[in-house]
Amino acid sequence: MSEDIVFTPWDSRAFGIKTFEIPYISENDLKNKLEKIKKQKSQGHYTIKINPLAPKKTLHEFGFYYCDTLIEPYCSSERLLTYQREGIDICEPLNIDEISQIVYGAFTYGRFHRDFNINQNLADLRYDLWLRDLWQSKKVFSLMFYGSVVGFWAYSDNKILLHALSKEYRGKGLSKYFWSVACKRLLEKGYQELTSSISISNVAVLNLYSSLGFRFRNSVDIYHLLVE
Repeated sequence: MSEDIVFTPWDSRAFGIKTFEIPYISENDLKNKLEKIKKQKSQGHYTIKINPLAPKKTLHEFGFYYCDTLIEPYCSSERLLTYQREGIDICEPLNIDEISQIVYGAFTYGRFHRDFNINQNLADLRYDLWLRDLWQSKKVFSLMFYGSVVGFWAYSDNKILLHALSKEYRGKGLSKYFWSVACKRLLEKGYQELTSSISISNVAVLNLYSSLGFRFRNSVDIYHLLVE
C-alpha cells in the first residue's frame, strides 16, 4: 500500500473490512495511486474527497462512484443568532446507552448510508461507535426537554461533529433552541468561530445552520470505491 494512502481504522472496525482515504493532489498523482491499487489488487473500501470543480475522469475510469457533497458551515461569536424556549437545556450524559440508540435511523444523509456497497446497519454502527468515542472523551451533550433526554450534540474543540434528536422530536422546530444553548456553551470555552461539516443534500440541517447565522464554505465531493 502506498504510504500516502491513509488507513482509517475507525471506519474499518465498523465495516469489518480495510478502509482507506486517498488524499487528492492532482489528476496525475491520483492516477498513479490508483494504478498501484489495481496492480497490487489491494482489497478494501476507498474514499476520495475532491474539489467539486476538479476533473473526475480518472475516478470514473477506476470505478469510483459519487456518494455525497459536504460543505462547511462556519459562524463567528458575533454572528451567532440564538433562540430561547422554556424546557430546553443541555448536560453531559451519564449513560451512553441512553443516547446511542438515537443514532439508528438519524443519519440517512450520511455518505455511508448513501453507499450501496455498505450495509445500512453497519453505517449506523459507525456513528454509534464514533459517538461512544466522543462520549469517552467527554465531548457530548445530552439534549434535554423538560428533564427528558431527547437527543445528543457532540463536538471536538470548536467543531460540531454529530447531532441528532430522537425520532419523535424531529421536525417539531426544536433544533434551533438546542443548538443555541450548545453553541453558546462552546463559545464560552473561548473559541471565536464554530465550524461543522454537513451534507449539502440535507436541506433541513442547512436551514438550521442558516437560521443560527452560519455561512458556508469549502464544499467537497465524496467518491467511494470498493475493491473485493
